[in-house]
Amino acid sequence: MYSRQLPQTDEAQRVLRLAVALGFAALGVWAINFEYPRVMSDHGLWDFGAFVASGRAAASGLDPYGVYPPLTPHVVFPGFEAWNPNLNPPISALLFQVFDIADPATSLRLWWVISLVCHLGAVLLLLRRYSGGVEAVLLGIWAFALAGFWDTLYLGQIYTPLVLATVGAWLSLERGKFLQAGILIGLLISMKPNFLVWPVLLFLAGYSKPVWIAAATAAVVAAIPLAVFGPQIYVDWLTLVASDGERAWFLTNASFAGLASRAGLPMLGTVLGALLLLSLAAWAYWRRPQLMDISSFALVAALLASPLGWIHYTLFLLPVLLHHWHRPWTWPVAVAFTIPVPLVLGQFGKPALVQATIGSVYGWSLVLLLLGLVAQEASHHAAQRRR
Repeated sequence: MYSRQLPQTDEAQRVLRLAVALGFAALGVWAINFEYPRVMSDHGLWDFGAFVASGRAAASGLDPYGVYPPLTPHVVFPGFEAWNPNLNPPISALLFQVFDIADPATSLRLWWVISLVCHLGAVLLLLRRYSGGVEAVLLGIWAFALAGFWDTLYLGQIYTPLVLATVGAWLSLERGKFLQAGILIGLLISMKPNFLVWPVLLFLAGYSKPVWIAAATAAVVAAIPLAVFGPQIYVDWLTLVASDGERAWFLTNASFAGLASRAGLPMLGTVLGALLLLSLAAWAYWRRPQLMDISSFALVAALLASPLGWIHYTLFLLPVLLHHWHRPWTWPVAVAFTIPVPLVLGQFGKPALVQATIGSVYGWSLVLLLLGLVAQEASHHAAQRRR
């Protein structure tokens, strides 16, 4: 009797997953149709302009972290106003000089092509590993409808090459290729230091080989601007980062800091972030969990515990979502990540409660993802104790 029911159960699950994937594809078509005209419109350079200005300033011996109108974007929404200079580590002051080879508008379009290719590569690698057939095609449509992807293009941001590196590191860890994983993680944290959570948790859990390689890679990258510009560039960068707390309240910041700021309790974000990191450190050290469990928690914590966890950073969670796609708690998170950014930014100027709830949908979806991972880990630990 049992042996006859098992295939039926598997078939039911397959049909359910296919139906879910079909729903996500439909959602994706709607989101792409919404986003495409916005991105292709003549909307200016935005963050790409800040990157061009930073590289140009560095080449001229000026501060690459200064404000240089009109290239540096000035963001204005009801109740919010800020300049948006380059916030990336000092290696960016060298890399961004490449953006100034052609005129900025042409460079931006070339960068769109590179970003598109990198995102395609990341998605294909993940779908090849975690899906197949019709489901893979449907989920591919959803993956190209993500709000973080379209806003990355809109702003001219640099995330998709780093997402590709993250996917490569994830899959390399899964296959035990620690040299490759370490190099890619090192490159990631060289540009986005908030992902330092990942190698730290790996080290605490006893996976030291990729961590040492990542540390060496990051050290080499960090030494290059130090040799070219001297130590002052690191002082300028850290000064800017330390003074950038006003942007935590912005609605596309999905971190604890963003949620807490919009709730009127900004210090709570710092406390929650610290508690999350300390809890994960203790868990990694004492439980010695598996590689992909550590990596899942690390990538989520890198966003939630960061002062700024923009919607674009949710692209780095593609490996987490597809790795756990068979668990239904990932599906509402995937829906939230597809909500176009203009719909969320439309909550600016609304009552505080609206901004802390509907306007904070990206942040609450990250919390839900964290809770799903915690529940899964607790269930796994309980099953081990019963054995």
